[in-house]
Amino acid sequence: MSLDGCIAKQNDDLSFLTLVEKEDKDYGYALFTSEIDTVIIGRKTYDYVVREIGASHYDNGKRDVYVITRTEMPPKGRTIFYTGNIPKLIAQLKAEKGKDIYCDGGAEIINELLENSLIDEFTISVVPILLGGGIRLFKNDRPEQILELTAVKTFETGLVQLHYKRKLSNLVCASS
Repeated sequence: MSLDGCIAKQNDDLSFLTLVEKEDKDYGYALFTSEIDTVIIGRKTYDYVVREIGASHYDNGKRDVYVITRTEMPPKGRTIFYTGNIPKLIAQLKAEKGKDIYCDGGAEIINELLENSLIDEFTISVVPILLGGGIRLFKNDRPEQILELTAVKTFETGLVQLHYKRKLSNLVCASS
């Protein structure tokens, strides 16, 4: 995301991400994706990545890809176009044996997961740019969640990766 919290410009333009692209740098992405076997992604983000990079970026034959969409479509390889209830999907996936689940956006999906306390860890890569507006990663009017910073990585391109785990609160409710 940009330093001012946007994951895209208003017109879904992600070109600002190229500011930190470097041929020999994957910023730990290969290692990270070796630890997952499921990807959750919104349709707009999926379409952009397929257009710019190719479908094999997500569906490499080694993991399931759930594209959250409002349009029914048949599966393509291990890519499933999912139109159902997202919290139910996550509960089902977490109940299955496997590796971690990775959500690569977009903002609508992230915020629905946040509203249902379904994100356990965050890796947020901050690109050194102020967009001045756009699609914000975190929307307002969602439950407060306390996070614990577990790591910070900085790179010569100016990119900073922040790693957080969600703290589970010891909430005590009392009534009179």
